[in-house]
Amino acid sequence: MMLSAVALGLQVFLLTSRVNATAVFAHFMASTLSYCVQNSYSYGPSDWAADIAAAQAIGIDGFALNTAVDAYEISKYPDAFAAAEAANFQMFISFDMTYDWAEADMVSLVQTYATSSSYYKWNGNSLVSTFDGDAQDDDFWAGFKSDLANEGITISLAPAFIDYRDPSEATTMFSTYTSIDGFFNWWSWPADVAADLTTATDLAYQAGISAAGRSGPYIMAVSPWQFKELGGANDWVEQSDELWKYRWEQAISDVKPDIVEIVTWNDYGSSITTELSLISMDHSLGESHYISDINPIVNLGDLAPLYVDGFDHGAWRTMAQYYISWYKTGSVPAITEDQVVYWYRAYPKAITCSEGDLPRNSEYPADAVFAFSMLTSPATITLTVGDSSASFDASAGVAIGSVPFSTQDAQTPVISIVRDGTTVKSGTGTKAISTSSCPYYNFNPLVGIVQ
Repeated sequence: MMLSAVALGLQVFLLTSRVNATAVFAHFMASTLSYCVQNSYSYGPSDWAADIAAAQAIGIDGFALNTAVDAYEISKYPDAFAAAEAANFQMFISFDMTYDWAEADMVSLVQTYATSSSYYKWNGNSLVSTFDGDAQDDDFWAGFKSDLANEGITISLAPAFIDYRDPSEATTMFSTYTSIDGFFNWWSWPADVAADLTTATDLAYQAGISAAGRSGPYIMAVSPWQFKELGGANDWVEQSDELWKYRWEQAISDVKPDIVEIVTWNDYGSSITTELSLISMDHSLGESHYISDINPIVNLGDLAPLYVDGFDHGAWRTMAQYYISWYKTGSVPAITEDQVVYWYRAYPKAITCSEGDLPRNSEYPADAVFAFSMLTSPATITLTVGDSSASFDASAGVAIGSVPFSTQDAQTPVISIVRDGTTVKSGTGTKAISTSSCPYYNFNPLVGIVQ
């Protein structure tokens, strides 16, 4: 069958006004929840250097270092900043406030690294962000800033207060927290609905910064996926089939934030071994939105390997590079090589698996292979999975299409670029789709590229 492609680039956002971009950061999971291994626990200088090089290669300017109250993570800072300084790469601290941070320890950490040549400055001030933190009152944050100022360090504070997602509460938040300068909207997935995420939260809190007379920045999260399978309340999937495409488009054409923060660089690991019942909602446990390569030295724990091992996401960086360039320059990037980035799950959503639990919202994702074309000139993209096939005509630039899963077992997707009746490039998926057996409930996608 022939599918109509959703074309981007000139076809959709031609001559959009230029984004007043400052930088693109990736949320780096230096920490995980208590009772878990640290994502950077085994990191040495070469690991930091490799991650930084991979990020810089696609236009990422720096890492937001998600940091918990843990001596292991603080001990990694010297290597991280040394590698960043050597590469002219930026860093800023993002305090994980789901931990019991003492304000004095926060001041000390910022004081130690704010003078680094690689510490990111917003309007000349050291940027500090958070995950969570609205459990602390405004006096806490005002005291934090004041104590740093007494040490000669002026910061721009842009926290991610995750309880504030409702657009109608933006004015209330800024009037309640008079000490904050900007805001980081963590929420980059739909909220338990079978629909695309809108920009209502982004636009409300972005406007709230200006209305409250604050200096910013407004930081917008962009993410490719959301799924985790760690037991009980920690099993969920959100509608993410085309999220990596349209969330970038929202940033470029609609929100135009001061900073884009990719969520995440490396949230591929760690599983809980005890005390799972104490957790109601946490962001740092294998939520499947990593775009980095999986570092084999990282101990993923007990459960995350069941849905992470072999599920590479590195090809999503090719899409990110395209959009990062567009976001920063305001111009649609020229495509110089025919490529197709594809992603798909390894099991249909209705399959019964041997272990784990069917995640919340399991009915939302489509049982389909998705293909994002990046073409130098028009071509037809053909998609085949066993006895299921589809094609879409894609113009020069980028477009997207999909093909439903086959009912046949053990079928591997085939993706081809056909131009003037000739197959110019073709590739197969990295894993067959199993319709007959499943060892563990897994809605994490495989991501690959034809190039």
